[in-house]
Amino acid sequence: MRTSEIKRETKETKIELSINLDGSGKSSIDSGCGFLDHMLTLFAKHSRFDLSIKCDGDTNVDFHHTAEDVGICLGQAFKEALGDKMGIVRYGNMMLPMDEALILSAVDLSGRSGLSYKLSIPTEKVGEFDTELVEEFWLAFVREAQCTVHIVQMAGTNSHHIIEGAFKSVARSLKQAVSKEIGFENEIPSTKGVL
Repeated sequence: MRTSEIKRETKETKIELSINLDGSGKSSIDSGCGFLDHMLTLFAKHSRFDLSIKCDGDTNVDFHHTAEDVGICLGQAFKEALGDKMGIVRYGNMMLPMDEALILSAVDLSGRSGLSYKLSIPTEKVGEFDTELVEEFWLAFVREAQCTVHIVQMAGTNSHHIIEGAFKSVARSLKQAVSKEIGFENEIPSTKGVL
């Protein structure tokens, strides 16, 4: 089983996170931010990763440290659970409709960090959540997971739908990328021989 547990404590957040890449999409999420909980719950469901997150953060300030630090921990756990990447597909992509929103994502589990983020979210907040934190979350994730993620908005006018579409789309792309490629289980998917 490809699993990992991460504990991280700073003066801003205290986080315990566990992930199972070969799960069924079960989740227990308590970040202290309802909207982020919603996004991470559907991320787990659509990636089929089992995900448990408990975060105590300085939400009396805002949700910035919580969103960023959860992204950091998720990226660290994802990288650790993935291990040597033997036999994985490596690449994944998904064009996902969410009502009027249409989000394209593509990922490469290359060992190199990169985020191409092209969402145009029309409002500054969804509930109490600052929509600029979506990019901060994914930046933190890709830095720690050491992967490339592209998120491109093809259509959409509703902030909630755009963000939800992005989380679902990336989840589906990651699910594809971490899956084992039949017939290549004992190979690293790179001419370098390492990822």
